[in-house]
Amino acid sequence: DADTELESSPRLYSRLIDFPFLFLAGDITQKGYEKKRSKLIGAYLPQPPAANGAAAVRCRLQHSEGAARRMLRTANIGVCDIREAAARERAASTAGNRPLFYFRFGVDQALPQERRTPVTPSSSSRYHRRRSSGSRDERYRSDVHTEAVQAALAKHKERKMAVPMPSKRRSLVVQTSMDAYTPPDTSSGSEDEGSVQGDSQGTPTSSQGSINMEHWISQAIHGSTTSTTSSSSTQSGGSGAAHRLADVMAQTHIENHSAPPDVTTYTSEHSIQVERPQGSTARVAPKYGNAELMETGDGVPVSSRVSAKIQQLVNTLKRPKRPPLREFFVDDFEELLEVQQPDPNQPKPEGAQMLAMRGEQLGVVTNWPPSLEAALQRWGTISPKAPCLTTMDTNGKPLYILTYGKLWTRSMKVAYNILHKLGTKQEPMVRPGDRVTLVFPNNDPAAFMVAFYGCLLAEVVPVPIEVPLTRKDAGSQQIGFLLGSCGVTVALTSDACHKGLPKSPTGEIPQFKGWPKLLWFVTESKHLSKPPRDWFPHIKDANNDTAYIEYKTCKDGSVLGVTVTRIALLTHCQALTQACGYTEAETIVNVLDFKKDVGLWHGILTSVMNMMHVISIPYSLMKVNPLSWIQKVCQYKAKVACVKSRDMHWALVAHRDQRDINLSSLRMLIVADGANPWSISSCDAFLNVFQSKGLRQEVICPCASSPEALTVAIRRPTDDSNQPPGRGVLSMHGLTYGVIRVDSEEKLSVLTVQDVGLVMPGAIMCSVKPDGIPQLCKTDEIGELCVCAIATGTSYYGLSGMTKNTFEVFPMTSSGGPITEYPFIRTGLLGFIGPGGLVFVIGKMDGLMVVSGRRHNADDIVATALAVEPMKFVYRGRIAVFSVSVLHDERIVIVAEQRPDSTEEDSFQWMSRVLQAIDSIHQVGVYCLALVPANTLPKTPLGGIHLSETKQLFLEGSLHPCNVLMCPHTCVTNLPKPRQKQPEIGPASVMVGNLVSGKRIAQASGRDLGQIEDNDQARKFLFLSEVLQWRAQTTPDHVLYTLLNCRGTIANSLTCVQLHKRAEKIAVMLMERGHLQDGDHVALVYPPGIDLIAAFYGCLYAGCVPITVRPPHPQNIATTLPTVKMIVEVSRSACLMTTQLICKLLRSREAAAAVDIRTWPPVLDTDDLPKKRPAQIYKPSNPETLAYLDFSVSTTGMLAGVKMSHAATSAFCRSIKLQCELYPSREVAICLDPYCGLGFVLWCLCSVYSGHQSILIPPSELETNPALWLLAVSQYKVRDTFCSYSVMELCTKGLGSQTESLKARGLDLSRVRTCVVVAEERPRIALTQSFSKLFKDLGLHPRAVSTSLGCRVNLAICLQPHRLGKLAEQGTSGPDPTTVYVDMRALRHDRVRLVERGSPHSLPLMESGKILPGVRIIIANPETKGPLGDSHLGEIWVHSTHNASGYFTIYGDESLQSDHFNSRLSFGDTQTIWARTGYLGFLRRTELTDANGERHDALYVVGALDEAMELRGMRYHPIDIETSVIRAHKSITECAVFTWTNLLVVVVELDGSEQEALDLVPLVTNVVLEEHYLIVGVVVVVDIGVIPINSRGEKQRMHLRDGFLADQLDPIYVAYNM
Repeated sequence: DADTELESSPRLYSRLIDFPFLFLAGDITQKGYEKKRSKLIGAYLPQPPAANGAAAVRCRLQHSEGAARRMLRTANIGVCDIREAAARERAASTAGNRPLFYFRFGVDQALPQERRTPVTPSSSSRYHRRRSSGSRDERYRSDVHTEAVQAALAKHKERKMAVPMPSKRRSLVVQTSMDAYTPPDTSSGSEDEGSVQGDSQGTPTSSQGSINMEHWISQAIHGSTTSTTSSSSTQSGGSGAAHRLADVMAQTHIENHSAPPDVTTYTSEHSIQVERPQGSTARVAPKYGNAELMETGDGVPVSSRVSAKIQQLVNTLKRPKRPPLREFFVDDFEELLEVQQPDPNQPKPEGAQMLAMRGEQLGVVTNWPPSLEAALQRWGTISPKAPCLTTMDTNGKPLYILTYGKLWTRSMKVAYNILHKLGTKQEPMVRPGDRVTLVFPNNDPAAFMVAFYGCLLAEVVPVPIEVPLTRKDAGSQQIGFLLGSCGVTVALTSDACHKGLPKSPTGEIPQFKGWPKLLWFVTESKHLSKPPRDWFPHIKDANNDTAYIEYKTCKDGSVLGVTVTRIALLTHCQALTQACGYTEAETIVNVLDFKKDVGLWHGILTSVMNMMHVISIPYSLMKVNPLSWIQKVCQYKAKVACVKSRDMHWALVAHRDQRDINLSSLRMLIVADGANPWSISSCDAFLNVFQSKGLRQEVICPCASSPEALTVAIRRPTDDSNQPPGRGVLSMHGLTYGVIRVDSEEKLSVLTVQDVGLVMPGAIMCSVKPDGIPQLCKTDEIGELCVCAIATGTSYYGLSGMTKNTFEVFPMTSSGGPITEYPFIRTGLLGFIGPGGLVFVIGKMDGLMVVSGRRHNADDIVATALAVEPMKFVYRGRIAVFSVSVLHDERIVIVAEQRPDSTEEDSFQWMSRVLQAIDSIHQVGVYCLALVPANTLPKTPLGGIHLSETKQLFLEGSLHPCNVLMCPHTCVTNLPKPRQKQPEIGPASVMVGNLVSGKRIAQASGRDLGQIEDNDQARKFLFLSEVLQWRAQTTPDHVLYTLLNCRGTIANSLTCVQLHKRAEKIAVMLMERGHLQDGDHVALVYPPGIDLIAAFYGCLYAGCVPITVRPPHPQNIATTLPTVKMIVEVSRSACLMTTQLICKLLRSREAAAAVDIRTWPPVLDTDDLPKKRPAQIYKPSNPETLAYLDFSVSTTGMLAGVKMSHAATSAFCRSIKLQCELYPSREVAICLDPYCGLGFVLWCLCSVYSGHQSILIPPSELETNPALWLLAVSQYKVRDTFCSYSVMELCTKGLGSQTESLKARGLDLSRVRTCVVVAEERPRIALTQSFSKLFKDLGLHPRAVSTSLGCRVNLAICLQPHRLGKLAEQGTSGPDPTTVYVDMRALRHDRVRLVERGSPHSLPLMESGKILPGVRIIIANPETKGPLGDSHLGEIWVHSTHNASGYFTIYGDESLQSDHFNSRLSFGDTQTIWARTGYLGFLRRTELTDANGERHDALYVVGALDEAMELRGMRYHPIDIETSVIRAHKSITECAVFTWTNLLVVVVELDGSEQEALDLVPLVTNVVLEEHYLIVGVVVVVDIGVIPINSRGEKQRMHLRDGFLADQLDPIYVAYNM
């Protein structure tokens, strides 16, 4: 065996000790170092055997199978005896069979330095290592591991990844000043351990240089050319680097800040400390590539920081991912998620079925007491003066000695008082068998012990818990749930603890969140009454009654109570006594928590059975003096100590000032978390340092335990120092498949584990498959250890189902029979039984994460992350690893607390390197890595990280990280295959009558205008100008328009004759002052109001063509004025009419800065009109001539003007009049922008045509008075009203909390029959529903709200006014708008698939309103132009008399225009001329009937074609992704998405503190993956109001995209997902 050879070779040993120092001399390069090292050791290492692992396994297995057959002949139960196994093992090794696992027996003293020095010289302190310091990181680092991690990173360095750094707003990067900062109570325990903080002189901090110098060294080594943004810069320089470094270090120094002891690197007394040099070596600013112009995906050169980063991201993502996507068949509708196929080369277990392992017989000793209380009575009466427990104060002085006599009398007193002094004599509060809780602080074991034994004597069941510090402790709610389910009504506590609990002002202890009502009972003797002389507790033999309940926190944060019976309690004490060889009056030092687990079992229970003396070290003392436990071992010559690996670690850090330490009295050092794979390094390092102080190797006894099975296994103390402990060096890759494969330590990814001794006396152990039926594992397979013994827990209190699954397991053999008739208990530990019956644990079931079918252990990942950065970027033990389920697989999340002094650059660098290390060593991707400020993660009562609470915070977005790196591109490999477009059915498909491929053709129409007989007087006029003249003559004083101001009072009104006269004057002005000809274009730049209407009719009277333009915003001239100028230019306006106020604005200095004044056409001011009438009013020669131009900016940023002829305008007005039943007697309230589309028509035209009164409410007035619109509707008793989505949203958000006060002001909406939302998009069903719900209390009928649909080619296709009440019976209205639910996944494939409400991936669509009279609709395929069937998704085409007649464009782009306005179907009805709307939608014939008895065809709009995004071959509508994102977190108020170079960019507006910005990144990424199967490329968090929205309430996504790429958004945070 190599190690024994090495030990026997003192020459090599001494050379190895000195070897690292050869390196320091500066005469050897990195490469040379490794060469020399391997040469030096090579001679002494055995040649690797030719047989590979599997062959070795086989030969060992044949051997064991023979043994198994022998076994089964002798004993009929498949359980093998330990002694026999050990004998067989020896026989096997002498026979030359290589054992199954390459177990090295013998500690690694032989290679103390060589194996421990990581091979990369990456931090200053690495060079100046103290020789004997046992230079290793504590629980989480075997040096092999560190070395492996560094090697893996070095490999990565060759191919640097260019990861774009996230950009962050200045205010988020505020550095905490080091002086104001209090170091966190760092912890390095696996779950619940706090850690110890050294005092300043006791534990020198490591050279801080390793932190501050990191970046600078990297430049010294690599030369300052490398860009620091590169994610991997493992520093291993070329030949001269070490020289340069040494020189630099010799000249520099640094002051130490007060920081917690850096417990990872040990510096010698003369460690050189380093300061960042000034001047020449200042940090080089990272290059983002903004120096060069860059080609974007569209081939447009963009010079911008943002797009350079995106380009960098795109380049990174182009690299091939490790797992290639497999081909598979895509069902017609379904997108199948890739199912992880098992890897054909994955290792599979090859061994025989294991045999259960029986522990030694539990020896029946004559003088063992019949119960624990009997033991207490015995010692309390026969040796009352014997010390039982000594407690310490924070100075390490003995505070109090509890003798067995005092323990006995005080426990009796407590028992008497519990039973007789609570409640009344007739109705005692507590009876034998009831549960009471014990709430004692960690520094008062004596009070706890008295109370615990008092409960045992009173036969009540103690439930020990932690002291609740505040009303809302992490996890305290679940503790409350446990107490409630146990029926606890009384809490026993100490005086000091009672005083320290939070109190209400009246002095009462408040009820903690989720807790039952408790009576707090103080157990100090002075508060209790003495029991009468004749009262004695009833002491019986141990039986099956419950003795105590130990709480256990599960993976999900829930708390269970494990019940332990009295017989189990006693048997466990006996088994521990036998296994540990306890004798009477031994002294034991206990550092562990005495309320549960190993601390309770050894320090409170077994100690009393054996009359031992326990020295209890409180956690608070360990924080001040980490060496206290070692000093107490020396002082009391203790035989046994119970510690965790963190305690050994802290002792290592602090030991160097101590001269007089002597540990030779120790016969047993119990390592409570010895089952943690990473405790091995702490044990080795501790032995390495303290061997010289009398510590013997065989004294270290790791043990494995679990709340359910109590002690599972423990290494026995031996006197034989030649019996070395077992070691297994296992392949990490094998372990992820649950298979044990021996690995040589040269491999990077190995796990070195130590044994935790043998099975407990009187127990049987086996391992079963972790999931599914409990089948016995094979000998080379990892399983969950199960134990069958009396000394275990018996149930989870009150949970029979869970109890059955855990405490009543019958392991099965491969033939299907149980191995015994007795039930086993699942321990929750993963491991195997190795040679000689030694038990090995490799992890916990709770820490298991199954990613793509491979199992990873959270602790292993933590270890790798901590091994990455020798500079110690994160705090030890303040790191949490858990998995979250996203898209049907587990994804690994790492959350760590970073040091306050680390820069952005450091943290990003560290994160990228952690990703690489985990990728190399574990072959698994990390989904999200988040860094939080120091000391902010939720803690357990003992100072560790509260894992489930951290996970909860992460998932609900309240973790507030300061850095986040998401890597969905590398992790998510189960996305559906990108879609390949299938050729659609072409013209050749069978078409019979109105059927296309078996479906009814999707076509529908409104009522026929020709057939409707109505007494419409306006019909006889061809032109609107004539209608106005006719009304001015017949009803001159009828009010057509009323304009309201923000106070709700009438600002202005117009009668028919007033409007006519005003229009005449404007016509004169145009002809005389403007010298315009008929047909000239005039831009009308007016605020919403009466002037605009008069100017419009003035233009018609003069024969000019009006264009309504929104005036520039006085507060935002720079951005709004150019749009005005653009419309004026594109529309070829010969003059511009406006008010005096806007005239001044156009001439102002701000305006001149935006647009040159000289470029405007003549400006006419209509506040100053001529007094005369025109000679004649212009009458157009032909109804097809141009009436007006309608200009609008689409959401994609296109400015499109359409031509409206006189005929189309009149037909439009008539169609609306018929649909909405508008008559002169009606009043309609309009709260819309009057510049384009249906809004303009309703505001300016309809009243003149139909004669009804329009109450005009400018939407801008609602910003000062949100209730204006609804109050007007109520006050004027309006039955029909029109608004936009932005108005509706303003009311919903602004008035949500005011409905009561509005009701009090008399707001009544019960008369409203129709409230139509005017829109050019898919109906916003959530908004209309919440509006209806909100104002239902104010009388709004839920069916009153409906929507309309317009577009550029036809300003109104659908408009659905509901008729409520009597009118509905007259048959004019259509049926209610119907809502259907479609499958969002099918929609992406351009298919419609109807599903039930509430089914997964369902999307509700509301029909867009009733088709207007005179409108015909058909659904056509946008590519082939063929007609589509019913319920098929296609482009909506429209044929109508009020279609616009074409685009008005300067460039005369006829091809564009002809396609949109004059399209024909490719087959079927090829004669009709259709206009293409550019909207995707479908028609569906419903069960409802229209007024004319026909079945009603509902039109559903899905979205605009030019808004849709093509990603992964599928069509996505931004609104769907945005809806999902807005739901993801309460602080997201608005969201917009767009694509850039095939990356999906999500912009979210944050309503909250900037600290919340980074919480949104994982949530946004998760929700888009889950619901849309898309990976978000960039997440941009911005302030409220950054996403531009137009007057119709639509998002201007392209403007946003341009702003983002030009770096104009001032985002709070930009995250680039990897």
